[in-house]
Amino acid sequence: MIKTNACAGTLESSDIYVEIAPLPPGSGIELAVTSVVYAQFGAEIEAVILDTLKSLDVTDVKVTASDRGAVDCTIRARVETAVERGKGDE
Repeated sequence: MIKTNACAGTLESSDIYVEIAPLPPGSGIELAVTSVVYAQFGAEIEAVILDTLKSLDVTDVKVTASDRGAVDCTIRARVETAVERGKGDE
């Protein structure tokens, strides 16, 4: 469960900046992605983000991602980091 706003990543080339924010229970996932390669890879970027959230059992969250050509493993790592920070357990 996401308790607070959090982010991970940078806007550097080959990276992705991911912001997350909690939503009320039952809201589901709101996803907004911008990317320099959206026309070619937008659907794949969104799928990686959604699959990562699903694997972490995260729902009711708003995700905003600004991609600069990140590969799948980088996207997963940034989403995982943002989720861990958003849990507010630290």
